[in-house]
Amino acid sequence: MISVVVPVYNTKQYLRKCVASLLQEVTVPFELLLVDDGSTDGESGVLCDRLAEEYPTFIRVIHQQNKGLGGARNTGIQEARGDYVFFVDSDDTVVPGALDKLHQLTIRYPAVDIFSFCFLIEDESGIHPYEKEHAFSAETPFSLRQRPEYMLLSPSAWCRVWRRSLFTENQIWFPERAWYEDIRTVTKLFPLAKEILWIPDALYVYYQRAGSIMNSANLDRNREIIDAFEDLLGWYRENGLFDVYYKTLERLCVENLYVAASVRVLRGNPKHPLLREFEEYMAAQFPEYRKVDCSDLPKARRLVYYLLHLRQYKLIGWLFKLRKGL
Repeated sequence: MISVVVPVYNTKQYLRKCVASLLQEVTVPFELLLVDDGSTDGESGVLCDRLAEEYPTFIRVIHQQNKGLGGARNTGIQEARGDYVFFVDSDDTVVPGALDKLHQLTIRYPAVDIFSFCFLIEDESGIHPYEKEHAFSAETPFSLRQRPEYMLLSPSAWCRVWRRSLFTENQIWFPERAWYEDIRTVTKLFPLAKEILWIPDALYVYYQRAGSIMNSANLDRNREIIDAFEDLLGWYRENGLFDVYYKTLERLCVENLYVAASVRVLRGNPKHPLLREFEEYMAAQFPEYRKVDCSDLPKARRLVYYLLHLRQYKLIGWLFKLRKGL
């Protein structure tokens, strides 16, 4: 059985749509855990209870003091009754029939620990495919050693279904009240999975709204991505895996810290000191990072990568004005 874990914090305006998407066209057993993470709006927690009354066969509600997204997910893992967990953010949705398909995959591939799938983006312009993903295909289950490039797919927890014991037996948990909790956590699980299965179906709809980490004006908090990689790279070193996956970790750091985090900062302040800190961190961890082959990146991000080498921050800013969503 799959346990769907939905952390809830002041998201009353999105929650019912999220739950409705999970319950539509479902013919297989599953449970839905709504983890009310200390909501303060006076309505989100009440709505969780109301939904549980409407759908008592499927929904359980857990109310807790605020621990952040990571802490709410950890509670869901600990309280789940299923062998698999599926994390769904309360402002996101799934496509019709997603749970049925995922359930059938767990039956067909009982040795697989991680089921990975594609997703869609919903924003002010509508719903559209995620176009920034790496080209990847795999017809049969594999391990990370066999396909290390899998690590470069989106490091999000919600575009995968996880065997719950990966967390509990390895004592790997999401950090509480931290940004970049997924990079800190799920990337450690990849080498621990005996088998991974990737499918090309888009089963999840990610709602990219103002106020998310991607759009936050709190530029200083982007420094936390350095903390996230310190945590991640330290874990790989401690477990004798750093040298094994050095090139892949280098590329992961280039894309998520050097390029993506720099872009988030540049959009707010092209003179922010974090830009130099990112450079210094890359040089300390991966001295040859400027030589990484990024020819397979989408054209716009590839251009940003090379312009960052030249510290052409103003030019990158102009590119954003010319092309939204770089």
